[in-house]
Amino acid sequence: MSGAGPLFAALRQALLASEPVALVTVIGTEPGEAPGAPAEPLPPLGAKLLVRPGAEPEVLGGVGSEELDRVLARDARAALEQGVTVDRHYGRRGEARRHEVSVLIESFAPPPKLVIFGAVDFTAALAAAGKLLGYRVTVCDARPVFATPRRFPAADEVVVDWPDRLLARIGSDLGPRDAVCVLTHDTKFDVPAILSALGTRVGYLGAMGSRRTHTERLARLREAGADEEALTSRLMSPIGLDIGARTPEETAVAICAEIVAHRAGAAVPSLRDRSGPIHA
Repeated sequence: MSGAGPLFAALRQALLASEPVALVTVIGTEPGEAPGAPAEPLPPLGAKLLVRPGAEPEVLGGVGSEELDRVLARDARAALEQGVTVDRHYGRRGEARRHEVSVLIESFAPPPKLVIFGAVDFTAALAAAGKLLGYRVTVCDARPVFATPRRFPAADEVVVDWPDRLLARIGSDLGPRDAVCVLTHDTKFDVPAILSALGTRVGYLGAMGSRRTHTERLARLREAGADEEALTSRLMSPIGLDIGARTPEETAVAICAEIVAHRAGAAVPSLRDRSGPIHA
């Protein structure tokens, strides 16, 4: 376990700074049949590898062969992006569907982000629901009279700015675990917000409005150059599950439930995929 001191120091530094980091630990080995000669030695139990995206160096430590370390670093990045802790099994050179080397990949990821555009009546309820689910919540609106911390006490951050300008600053940090919700009903706000969000890797993108509003918004988005496939596959609008929500609190539940289902890949009755009035 040579080099464990710097590895644990880097892990501690990342955790204190709330920076994403993944730790891979060998938890089991089986001799198995190693193809080729001489056989690659099995890594010792407890051997570790640390992955720090964006840091230099990005990978610290190692558990075995160069091939195995490369595969482990790749899978650690994938687990970290999803924010999950998993156990995996490999061959001694990183081969898939083998059980010679068993590892635990621990993800230490910052809270996922929920960015809400529009300082409207529904925003406070959605911000509170997002915090309950463990999101770091940002509320953004270009109107300073409405975008105030007093109106949205559950939000971690209230930003007075245009949606596209905020996403130009933070868009590169958004990933599959994050969500953007557009609650405005004003073209000059929601079209730039959706266009900018489509240019990020954000996992969930939803927009509030009636079916008529959605149809009109789609036309304006197409005129603004939005990609048709991205609109069809990524934009959840009308936003939320079809659970008969009416109040801001009920609507927040419907939206958050859709976000959770979207992350899990679950088939759910989304308003986007239904027809007829939103409110029966």
